[in-house]
Amino acid sequence: MQDPLAFSAGFSVGHVALTVNDAKQTAAFYQKAVGLEILVHDGEVIRLGAGGNTLLELRQDKHARRRSSREAGLFHTAFLLPSRPALARWINHAIEQKLPLVGASDHDVSEALYLSDPEGNGVEIYVDRPASTWVWKDGMVRMGTAPLDIPSLLQAAQGTRWEGAPHETRVGHVHLQVGALDLAEEFYARKLGLDITCRYPGGTFYAADGYHHHIATNIWNSRGAGRRGFPSTGLAEVGFLQTQSVPKELMERAVQNPSIEDVTVEDPWGTLIKLQARKAL
Repeated sequence: MQDPLAFSAGFSVGHVALTVNDAKQTAAFYQKAVGLEILVHDGEVIRLGAGGNTLLELRQDKHARRRSSREAGLFHTAFLLPSRPALARWINHAIEQKLPLVGASDHDVSEALYLSDPEGNGVEIYVDRPASTWVWKDGMVRMGTAPLDIPSLLQAAQGTRWEGAPHETRVGHVHLQVGALDLAEEFYARKLGLDITCRYPGGTFYAADGYHHHIATNIWNSRGAGRRGFPSTGLAEVGFLQTQSVPKELMERAVQNPSIEDVTVEDPWGTLIKLQARKAL
């Protein structure tokens, strides 16, 4: 069973919305590669998820320009599996389906594998290590990048096969490309109120409720990037859930449809961040 800190009910990523040129093709990838199921197909919008919860929304725009990898926007959407055996079963599935992996890393707090969808959006599939094993010092958690021990992971599959994303699957975090880290920290830490949990060369990580990170920002490919130009493919919106009402100061910065339970703000690069209140579990 996962350490309860890794599944905090107070604050979490709810969903990620992507603008894509071909929603049907992209949805087929997330069904095959990630194991999500289509929950809603309404015209040019497809919502996919697990356990009845929407995790990913695809908004088709055939005329949107294809986003450059040097722009601000999405680095990857990270799908968090509920257990190490589930990740092991997914790795066997990836091998059988010959999915084109682009990386596999041990991050101290988690074990992760990486790939890209047909339109170049990054995807991470990961599992957390128990929060009791995370190493904290002066409010910062140790997160490194080391080779993933895949043989050890595969032993955890316990002879069972991947049957699609488990019902407990969720978006654990979202990693963004930004133009400058100081501007990112001003927005995500000082304005949204998230804790800075780690600084890595070229990157800053943010979280609430003692998690290692709910969101990350980096300048590895996008240093100096300006405000995003729309319409374009790529990240359209990140939705966060929290148990408390949206703070008044965030309501005052709302760019659309402000309400006590749902407010949307823009980061410095034009990415929409939706904050939604929910009842405590």
